[in-house]
Amino acid sequence: MNPCYEKLCRCYESVRSRVDFVPEVALVLGSGLGGFADELEVAATVDYKDIEDFPVSTAPGHAGRFVFGYLDKTPVVVMQGRVHYYEGYDITDVVLPIRLMQRLGARTLVLTNAAGGIRQGFSAGDLMLITGQIATFVPSPLRGENIPELGPRFPDMSHVYDEDLQDLARRCACGLGLRLREGVYIQLPGPNYETPQEIHMCRMLGADAVGMSTACEAVAANHMGMKIVGISCISNLAAGISPHPLSEEEVIEAGKAVARDFTALVKAIIAGIHETGEKE
Repeated sequence: MNPCYEKLCRCYESVRSRVDFVPEVALVLGSGLGGFADELEVAATVDYKDIEDFPVSTAPGHAGRFVFGYLDKTPVVVMQGRVHYYEGYDITDVVLPIRLMQRLGARTLVLTNAAGGIRQGFSAGDLMLITGQIATFVPSPLRGENIPELGPRFPDMSHVYDEDLQDLARRCACGLGLRLREGVYIQLPGPNYETPQEIHMCRMLGADAVGMSTACEAVAANHMGMKIVGISCISNLAAGISPHPLSEEEVIEAGKAVARDFTALVKAIIAGIHETGEKE
């Protein structure tokens, strides 16, 4: 058996020995956005450190646990703190939590992150709907022997972010009176912030926001056939655009400042996903 799949199976059994909850939607919370879990009617929590062979998040502002519960009627698993490639983990470990949530039952994935704004006119505190991504600068999580139990050898990436879910996010933002930016997200390895020259390169490639996560997770989720919607919190302007040095404190504080709008938007999106599923 593939070693990556064996590890996934061990993690699955470890979680299932503690929780029998079956989620409909999986949600990954970015830096400074961990408070969303307070919105749930919590059924159970599982710390990453208590899951056999599971990578542990070391990033500031990341609690490092799964929260299982209900958002109104929707069964949800929330990843309160993600694992990053820059922490030194293999890319297959970085996407292991996504694969695990899918194996636990989630068929739709809501990805959030804190990102640096590249596009002219973006401001700290903006919310951006991810309409596409560039993942070329980090290794593919599908590299190596394919795991046929998860998906095909050469998965199509034409529509990583589900267009129906994008429309749902737009309607939810409109209904809440929120301005929702749109754009392409690019993932760079980190942990250092980018140089002004690298940001210029990203802009030339067509990126509107930059971060150190998300894109590789979306590749793995798409491989498994999950429907994906992504929202970036523009926490700062990227290097060469921002008039002052970048810091992790700024990222976390920006997430807290926009948490109310972010929470309202994600709650509306998840409710819409549930309603659509019931109609189907």
